[in-house]
Amino acid sequence: MKSEHKNAIVADKIATVILYCIAGFFLLLLAGFTAYIIVKGIMAYQPGIFSFERTGIGVELFNTVYLVLISLIISVPIGVGAGIYMAEYAKAGKVTNYLRICIETLSSLPSIVIGLFGYLVFIYMTGSKYNLFAGALAVSILSLPLLTTVTEDAIRAVPSIYKEGSLAVGATHWQTIVQICLPVAMPRIITGIILAAGRGFGEAAALLYTAGMSSNVNPNIWNPFDPMSLLCPFRPGDTLALHIWALKTESMTPNADQIADFSAAVLLVLIFAFSLGSRILGARLDRKMSGK
Repeated sequence: MKSEHKNAIVADKIATVILYCIAGFFLLLLAGFTAYIIVKGIMAYQPGIFSFERTGIGVELFNTVYLVLISLIISVPIGVGAGIYMAEYAKAGKVTNYLRICIETLSSLPSIVIGLFGYLVFIYMTGSKYNLFAGALAVSILSLPLLTTVTEDAIRAVPSIYKEGSLAVGATHWQTIVQICLPVAMPRIITGIILAAGRGFGEAAALLYTAGMSSNVNPNIWNPFDPMSLLCPFRPGDTLALHIWALKTESMTPNADQIADFSAAVLLVLIFAFSLGSRILGARLDRKMSGK
């Protein structure tokens, strides 16, 4: 028995070392990849590159943030609501199983297929031109399965004693969900939102057929109903990811590679800043909701 116990301890230590090595390898790989992009971006910096002129990336940077915000406004309420329904209201049966199959199928669809669907429904069938709102809808479709699954798992992970205690003092089911379950599950839900936003920041294929590959705006116009305004969601607009792809594949400008390298670095920093800001906001909400 003692020898078996010692062998189990040795096997556990070996497995732990192997897992730490794997984690360290991926951490080093991520650090090297990040450093490579950032260094190349810094070396490619040029004065005026953040301008809103055709030689700058100001418009593409704004389009990226704007499109992701619109997509989150659309997808977060629907995805979180669907997750709450699946966790708290959906009864086991054929309908629920069918919904799960639909969610799993939607999450596995290639983004280019979503882009073609978005072109057919949001552009062709509506008689519209390429626009940011159609791109946001396409990105929202990509984000919905993730947000639904994460929210459902987060709600189900809330200890049952919390729900029972809330119901015991006279709270309704909905009050229990809103005031108990959601605050407890909020950190995991915010993680899902960060992942959904990260996909939106880096998405290109789905936007090729919906948002368009060019931007024609006047940065001095702030009327959201003017098609030349930056704030108009129904205008064509290329994001940083699309801009990088275009610069690397079909641009004829002499410094296209340098602009693409700097755009990649900006996109990476943008994703990191959004993730960090969301984490900080989630931590504050968690402290506020839990009374810490």
